Amino acid sequence: MNILGINAVYHESAAALLVDGKLVAAVEEERFNRIKHGKEASFDNPHQFPERAIRFCLDYAGLAPKDINHVAYSFDPKARQKRYRAEWWDPRFEETFRLRIGQVQAVADGLLGRRLGRRFHFVPHHLSHAASAYFPSGFDRAAILSIDGIGETAGSELAKAEGRKIQAIEIFDYPNSLGFLWEVMSGHLGFSSYDASKVMGLAAYGNPEVYRRQFETILRVGGEDYAVDRGMLGFEATKYDRLEALFGPARYMDSEILPRHADVAAALQQATNAAVTALVRRIKRKVPVDNLCMAGGVALNCTTNELLRQSGEFANLFIPSAPHDAGTAIGAAMLVHCAKAKTPPQRGHATPYLGPKFNRREILAAVSSAGLKPKLSKAPARDAADMIAGGKIVAWFQGRMEFGPRALGNRSLLADPRRPDMRNILNQKVKHREDFRPFAPSVMAEHADEWFEIGAHQASHEFMLFAPKVKAGQRDRIPAVVHQDGTARVQLVSRRSNPRFHELLACFHAKTGVPMVVNTSLNDSEPIVCTPTDAIVTFRKSGIDALVMDDVVLTA
Repeated sequence: MNILGINAVYHESAAALLVDGKLVAAVEEERFNRIKHGKEASFDNPHQFPERAIRFCLDYAGLAPKDINHVAYSFDPKARQKRYRAEWWDPRFEETFRLRIGQVQAVADGLLGRRLGRRFHFVPHHLSHAASAYFPSGFDRAAILSIDGIGETAGSELAKAEGRKIQAIEIFDYPNSLGFLWEVMSGHLGFSSYDASKVMGLAAYGNPEVYRRQFETILRVGGEDYAVDRGMLGFEATKYDRLEALFGPARYMDSEILPRHADVAAALQQATNAAVTALVRRIKRKVPVDNLCMAGGVALNCTTNELLRQSGEFANLFIPSAPHDAGTAIGAAMLVHCAKAKTPPQRGHATPYLGPKFNRREILAAVSSAGLKPKLSKAPARDAADMIAGGKIVAWFQGRMEFGPRALGNRSLLADPRRPDMRNILNQKVKHREDFRPFAPSVMAEHADEWFEIGAHQASHEFMLFAPKVKAGQRDRIPAVVHQDGTARVQLVSRRSNPRFHELLACFHAKTGVPMVVNTSLNDSEPIVCTPTDAIVTFRKSGIDALVMDDVVLTA
């Protein structure tokens, strides 16, 4: 049974493919069309499919469109219609949205060249999030939290899972959306609505107490619940005046970042920590098990995740590499598999390396087309480690591309964490982004506890989803990866999960005594690179010293 999963309703357009319950491919459309997030989140385009991503999934598995047995789309229009309230936003937008959703199945029919009929499935959005976390976790039973901007109408959903069954037990409908609140506040602070990661980084520089009371007027947090003031979200024209009354004038994009902007970000982070913690307490009471799965865009907040891990409310915490909307393509396909095959999909298969890979012939063809002369390395991991130890910035391109927003050693930019100036060099000369933005370390899993307060190792530590404290005695040795608050967004790398990247770290460790490197995504104000040609383009326009693609090496 071949099931194609699709996310296209809002943003992070993506496709995934299950073959007899095994996840064989998953990829985001942005990596192919080079448009961040694949497309704009709009009422007018839920019928705009990730066609290139779909094509890759089929090609990778050697399937033709006729071989697809079922298509799963991670949104349920019936649930939207049932729970939607006309006072939430302009009904004209909703009418357009429903008309476009009505075209979705016809688009799928057209792409696959036949009428799918009952083989096309609308799958609830938050349940798709839940499945994308639960089945890869390997847990036999779990509590599940899905927290994002909006699904059909919900900003958060609580669920429980046992065996192959996932059951929603409670939802927090619009306007109770932490994701939307972050979008609004990101805009007020002079960033785009997609820039929650920037706000999260800025929060470490601020004092959350300065605006704590102001946030309490728009985000009420109880012992086990939260509520967002509707007047701060959506199309409420008065929200901008109220934001300025509470937090001061909005910052214009590219203007100076003031201390009060960091204070606002810090208060938002603190309020989010409290709201998510309240939900965790709530679901622990309703689903008293040891395992918690989390998904939704808010599950990318590594500061909140670390707080939850430390709380000990649940012994085990799993978050997939793509907890944002892209991951619902996987979850929707898995839920349809459960319904049709009457068996669970593959359990505990949590690898993020699900995208395209390229062989030496394809790499050399791209190099030749670019008019460059490569060198072939007999020991690329050692050579890359030597260059990094010598102060070089190395682009490391290997194997299958990661699924999710974080580069995890296959499409990465690597640098020396010992250099105090490396963060500024990367931000200013390579990534061309704000100076306050932190960088993450990728560390050999077997040495991580010597450097970071990791606690019990979780599978999700491999996905760069937690921000533990750097041990006080080690901070001066790795200044490039220590954030303002003494934390680091760590990726644990094991020999099992990524042997070639682990080898690079081991070589760097042998040379320097430090078992980690700076790891940031291989891109420059664009989606993470996908192809060798993408990598070469980024290499040429950025201040990168070397590009290593498998055993093919280019130097500046």
